[in-house]
Amino acid sequence: MDPELAALLPYLPPPSVGDPITARQGLRDIFVGTPAGRAPSWTARVGIEASSLTATDGYEVPIRIYRPLAGDGPRGAMVHFHGGAFVAGDLDLSAGLCGRMADAADLVVVDVDYRLAPEQPFPIGFEDCYTALLWTAANSDSLGIDLNRLAVGGESAGGALAAAVAIAARDRNGPAIAYQQLLYAVLDDSLTTASVREMTDTPLWNGANCGPMWDHYLGPADQRGAVSPYAAPARAIATARGLADLPPAYVLACEHDPLRDEDIAYATALLAAGVPVELHLVPGTFHGFDGFPTGISKRTTTGYLDSLRRALR
Repeated sequence: MDPELAALLPYLPPPSVGDPITARQGLRDIFVGTPAGRAPSWTARVGIEASSLTATDGYEVPIRIYRPLAGDGPRGAMVHFHGGAFVAGDLDLSAGLCGRMADAADLVVVDVDYRLAPEQPFPIGFEDCYTALLWTAANSDSLGIDLNRLAVGGESAGGALAAAVAIAARDRNGPAIAYQQLLYAVLDDSLTTASVREMTDTPLWNGANCGPMWDHYLGPADQRGAVSPYAAPARAIATARGLADLPPAYVLACEHDPLRDEDIAYATALLAAGVPVELHLVPGTFHGFDGFPTGISKRTTTGYLDSLRRALR
């Protein structure tokens, strides 16, 4: 483990999604908010607008729009989905990252507060996210967006949703996506990788929680039937079209993360399908490590923000 990250371990509670209500509060306790007097440096350069979009069933999905204040558009854009094992997370959780993306990559960022399982299982949250992509494209003029520079991205479960939205946009002839940013993404419900089996005591996320997470999202394993690639994007690999014709991808994997092997496998499958991929396996790190102010976190964040800027410049 990276020494700076290892020093945090005594202060991190063991991960658990058995009770979604407790998981939601636990995630907020760890990540939401900044220390008093330490406002993020980007707040003076990025405007934030609260809004909503109408889902297919009439539900109003809350969103936040982050826009650089200086310069003129049109700009590239990121439709972003927060993490939280499909059961937790909100717009506050991802505020810091979305603000940094808008600032460092000079993007409009549309952050989506999709509905959560188990109260709203698949496909409800996924369809909220896909609708957000359609909404962003339809409102490109008022948002100041160049539709040739449209990306999707997310962390953990948000990475699953980003990958799924990219697949759905291809299948449904939706808006063209120029880039997908998948950070330690949940991608495979089969739970057969070595990292899922072996990493039972890793911080912030461990293999023991992967099964309950998928149960909340998809229902019990013995009652699911066929799992859609829009739920578990790794399922697309075995379909007739596979991963062909998907947008270029940035895939980040963490050494001490049960999701490590499925992230690497997905990146490899994308490459085999002819999709350009930038794959980073960061040694000494655990799931969600970039949310902490350590040296390896700052270097990694700088790297993926720079890749995003270059991809959508």
